[in-house]
Amino acid sequence: MNALVVYAHPLGDSLAAALRDAACRGLEAAGYAVDVVDLYADGFDPNLSAAERAAYMGEAYPVPEDVAGYCRRLREADVLVLVFPQWWFGMPAILKGFADRVFVPGVAFELDRAGGRLIPLLDRLKGFCVVTTTGSPWWVTALVMRNPVRRQLSIGIRRFCARNARFRMLSLYDLDRASREKCTAFVARVERDFSAL
Repeated sequence: MNALVVYAHPLGDSLAAALRDAACRGLEAAGYAVDVVDLYADGFDPNLSAAERAAYMGEAYPVPEDVAGYCRRLREADVLVLVFPQWWFGMPAILKGFADRVFVPGVAFELDRAGGRLIPLLDRLKGFCVVTTTGSPWWVTALVMRNPVRRQLSIGIRRFCARNARFRMLSLYDLDRASREKCTAFVARVERDFSAL
């Protein structure tokens, strides 16, 4: 079984890096072959070009050479894990660009020409997991903002690209006031949860 872990944080010594490592340890303990994408270290270009956008709704989307390897790795994954901080109640721009450029027609979905709906193509994906942190308390994220990241990933991407994948999101809230002990406990929880996948 293959797990693709996509990590989006510019600092190598961040809490997000510790969470990435914890998820990888847990996945390996559960028997997964783990493939890590570090978007910042890779210098991933998140910009959807004019040519890409113009071809998006065409008959056969030509996957650009610089993202073809990421598309292949996504299609080979049984589990997808996204690890990132939430900034301004959203994903880092580099991760949003990854979604824009890698979850594309012919890879993640097909367009139903008759009805305009999306036909999911990531049938191999059985798990769609998110590990994230946010500076806001849970009630601000959930009640005031209505979980924008969760809705975008679970409904806006998973449902349209990997309908059969089980969605799981582990979030550390109120990070700006979190103690070292709370952060350490969350890292341990992530490793424990992924070891049980």
